[in-house]
Amino acid sequence: MNAQTLRRIETARPDAGPCPVIRTERLILRPHRLGDADAIAESFSDFRVTRMLSRVPVPYHRQDALDWLVPQLSGMLPDWALAITTGDDVHIGVVSIELRHGQWHVGYWLNRFYWGRGYMSEATAAAIERFFRRMPETTLYSGVFADNPASLRIQEKLGFRLTGCGDVFCVARNAMVPHIQTVLAPDAFIVPPRR
Repeated sequence: MNAQTLRRIETARPDAGPCPVIRTERLILRPHRLGDADAIAESFSDFRVTRMLSRVPVPYHRQDALDWLVPQLSGMLPDWALAITTGDDVHIGVVSIELRHGQWHVGYWLNRFYWGRGYMSEATAAAIERFFRRMPETTLYSGVFADNPASLRIQEKLGFRLTGCGDVFCVARNAMVPHIQTVLAPDAFIVPPRR
């Protein structure tokens, strides 16, 4: 590929800008650091977390986290991969908005010890709200495994609507898993009330 072709690709690619720092009532969402590798590996040592994600291997090691972090930190990706932290800056999960095959996709996960506190809804809503401010005409896509009703409830609260079902390969389960596809148009986004 020559330099002219690369410039054309870069200018044609939608750009949400650099990964921001977002503060909510209880959380800080920030760009990742290499120092987050241990916390990510620890979260992914729990099969209850990894079984709900399509691309995470089991077992998951610190080196796997570093292999994921390096491209995130390179500045070469258009994606946002926001580390979810509480006031102590400890990494407890991720909200990502990534460009895949020309469409923006929302994904998220949370360390199991932080489930049931509303953190994931708060973090996902804040990331989407900021993304729509930067990319107001963009539709977001997502989905959940059919056996993950808690994740589907988060999406429904934010205005995502169901668009279909299919099967997606889950690396952690080493199997095809029923998957529900969802979509969110900017005008359908529901900003949840502040806690």
